[in-house]
Amino acid sequence: EEFRQLPPIDIEQWYRDLLSRTLPPEDLEWEPIKIGPTWQWDDGWTLPEATLGWGFLSWTGRWLTGKGGKPWTWTPEQTRFLLWYYAVDHQGDFVSHTARLQRLKGWGKDPLAAGVSCGSLHAPIVFDRWEGDRPIGHDEPDAWTQILATSADQTKNTMKLFPGMLGAEVRKEYGIQVGKQNVWSDGDRRQIEAVTNSVLAIEGGRPKQIIRSEIQNWVSGNGGHEMVEAIEGNAAKAELGAPARILDIFNAYRPGRDSVAERARMNLDDFEVARENGDDVEDFGVMWDSLEAPPNAPLTAKDAPSVVKSIAGDATWLDTRPNGRIVKSILNPDNSPSESRRKWYNQITGAEDAWVDPRWVDDPANRIADKSKHLQPGDRIVLFGDGSKSRDDTGLIGVRLSDGFAQTLHWQHPTDGQLVNRVKVDEAVTDIFDTYRPVAFYFDPSHAKSDDAIDDDRFWWPMVDAWHQRYSGRLKKPFWPVKSGPKTHSIAFDMSLATAQQIFQPAVSQAAEDLQNGSAPHHGGAQLRLHMKNAKRREGKFGVSIGKENRSSARKVDLAVCYVGARMLWRIVRMSQKSGAPGKGRVIVLD
Repeated sequence: EEFRQLPPIDIEQWYRDLLSRTLPPEDLEWEPIKIGPTWQWDDGWTLPEATLGWGFLSWTGRWLTGKGGKPWTWTPEQTRFLLWYYAVDHQGDFVSHTARLQRLKGWGKDPLAAGVSCGSLHAPIVFDRWEGDRPIGHDEPDAWTQILATSADQTKNTMKLFPGMLGAEVRKEYGIQVGKQNVWSDGDRRQIEAVTNSVLAIEGGRPKQIIRSEIQNWVSGNGGHEMVEAIEGNAAKAELGAPARILDIFNAYRPGRDSVAERARMNLDDFEVARENGDDVEDFGVMWDSLEAPPNAPLTAKDAPSVVKSIAGDATWLDTRPNGRIVKSILNPDNSPSESRRKWYNQITGAEDAWVDPRWVDDPANRIADKSKHLQPGDRIVLFGDGSKSRDDTGLIGVRLSDGFAQTLHWQHPTDGQLVNRVKVDEAVTDIFDTYRPVAFYFDPSHAKSDDAIDDDRFWWPMVDAWHQRYSGRLKKPFWPVKSGPKTHSIAFDMSLATAQQIFQPAVSQAAEDLQNGSAPHHGGAQLRLHMKNAKRREGKFGVSIGKENRSSARKVDLAVCYVGARMLWRIVRMSQKSGAPGKGRVIVLD
């Protein structure tokens, strides 16, 4: 009760003292992966130079109620995150319009979201003026917070907290009324509302605070991506001086589902790669904060308690005992290892039928950010392409002969039943042969039929035949897919044939092994990485193959096929260089 009676400046000082006496843990057996500012330490916690967060902390400390009727207080970790969430620049604009809080299950993401929602009603979180170097805020008279999820059950996790947090005193002070799906204040002028996956209910609104819950479950099938587009449109049209904020709370996503969280993480990764490479990229105003177990953390009864403790942060209420509930959940055979890692290690790992672990794809040993190490004009390369008509993607990937570096050189993703643009594919092939020195080129033409053919109704074959006529003189004959008889061809690699699968399927396992060992470098393009993470293992006659999760799946894998094929062709050429062409007993001269 004394805490509640303190003036705001004293509550602020209480939090400053809390942070000053809190040190990073030194007894962790596993050093976590730290993304974002919350856990950054440089002889003291790294805090924003200017933030409206102090006013938020003071208001919530004065008016919100915690367990047992005590004043609401934030942990040091939550405090640092909130200070960064409300950080402003020298103009008083928020540094980040969107924050993404990714933590392990049970960390307390919903209580934090509920506190932010309560603060959005009356806390001084809108920039008003400067007093020296300190930003001063005011409350938002038209406060409107939306708590969004793809199901009502997910919004309940947050909404059910309001009756306890908003006690009798604050309700009387601000005229707050609490319902199951809404909280109203100030004569219904201000509100918090729960909204599920309805674009019609979202589009056109002007909310000031948006909470997006469990975005690892927002996918195309439940309207997740449509919701994101509508939300972003609403937020972007906010008036100057009355900004709209977005806070995402979620666990690690399941790779390959093309969820909102997965797309967001890949966008973040691409931004970081571009910035590391010195590209002129603009910060797009998103703060991502995550604490994740390191890739080598074992999922065992012996190690799990110390691993979970290392990423639990200040969530001391989690049962990390050796015989505790979390360890029992991990050991329960009903829970797959990938799900246990996702929930309790906050790791992004593939399902049991995934072709490769997504951590291998993003391993810096494989994913080369430095553009000076990407393909350069004049490089000798091998080229592999996979052609589709409309349902799947079409791509071309080149692999440099000297070091096995792979790079996407063309990619098309037809939508809404459109056909692939074969002219653009032909232009891409022409450009590749003008820029680089391909010594071998395989292209799977598929068996798709052309709808407007006069003579040859095969969709890809006329173009592949034209490439044969155009480039066969530049491609080394020992590496032609078909080298004799009436079907001699320098390029056509028909993946439906057993002869093709006999060499492709072993290459699938080889490429996975190379990725695991950090010896399969690639340029790290977003689509290539996504397709590699989408790919599922499939049993084949000659080994393991790869494919989509099902025939009608929208999660494409075609660039992963191109990657495996290009690595396969690279190994064929390299082995011929070292040991002589098969059946010839001589070394192939490539220059």
